Amino acid sequence: MAFPGRVFFARASQLPCGLSPRRFFSYGTKILYQSMEASQSKFFPPLQKVMLPPNSFQGKVAFITGGGTGLGKAMTTFLSSLGAQCVIASRKIDVLKATAEQISSQTGNKVHALQCDVRDPDMVHKTVLELIKVTGLPDIVINNAAGNFISPTERLSPNAWKTITDIVLNGTAYVTLEIGKQLIKAQKGAAFLAITTIYAETGSGFVVPSASSKAGVEAMNKSLAAEWGKYGMRFNVIQPGPIKTKGAFSRLDPAGTFEKEMIDRIPCGRLGTMEELANLAVFLCSDYASWINGATIRFDGGEEVFISGEFNSLRKVTKEEWDTIEGLIRKTKGS
Repeated sequence: MAFPGRVFFARASQLPCGLSPRRFFSYGTKILYQSMEASQSKFFPPLQKVMLPPNSFQGKVAFITGGGTGLGKAMTTFLSSLGAQCVIASRKIDVLKATAEQISSQTGNKVHALQCDVRDPDMVHKTVLELIKVTGLPDIVINNAAGNFISPTERLSPNAWKTITDIVLNGTAYVTLEIGKQLIKAQKGAAFLAITTIYAETGSGFVVPSASSKAGVEAMNKSLAAEWGKYGMRFNVIQPGPIKTKGAFSRLDPAGTFEKEMIDRIPCGRLGTMEELANLAVFLCSDYASWINGATIRFDGGEEVFISGEFNSLRKVTKEEWDTIEGLIRKTKGS
């Protein structure tokens, strides 16, 4: 998770009954984003349906951490709808079981729930052994478990720092190493995907533990893309921008103060949707992306390039003001 204007992970909305299995979240996202979208958003409507052909993951196993809620739930739903046998893991087994039952009933494919605290390497080891026992080794591994909160850095305690780094960096490492070693032993390949955030590259105040940990996750994935390709493993990263989900915004923007500001700096004029993120994720994990390895995909509607451009704020200059500026420039002699 991150704030302001970055990646948010949270509990997905309860799905309305009777939705087509290829339009899982379409009604909820329209309600969430309708009121604050900028006018240009009409040029960039989000497509809600699953983009890959049916059965693209038939016979494959996917393991998703943080799979019980938010983006993890969305990715699991899309993978399951495309034929994958999904195993979701997180600390809250009751949430996991409810999500597994819901997705299984929607897609017709069994979703398994395994309780796992990724901060605990012994528990990760036991979870991976249980995963292998239930479904066999995975073909897809999505490291999506995350934790974040906003705070002035000088207010952070060692425990606050450790809480985030243990989940984001250490947890991703424990899962990746545990599964990776088993895959090497079995001489089996797999596609790994990590969900990070844009400020993993740039850094960001007020979320320093998250920024530091996500940067480490990205470095690890790029390193393993080079080292473990010989074992048949691919490693890619998605850096999502702001995707509004109920739980994350209630924690990171409880008053709604920053939502309009976020949209104002996104050239596409709207927040992202969970379906869009899920489609990108399943593509990167699919055989259609078999030559994509070591990539970091920015997924933010252009927010990062807008923030980075020194003169991009000039978009607020009116036509009349430009006429005045142009006149002054034309009167200037020399340089």
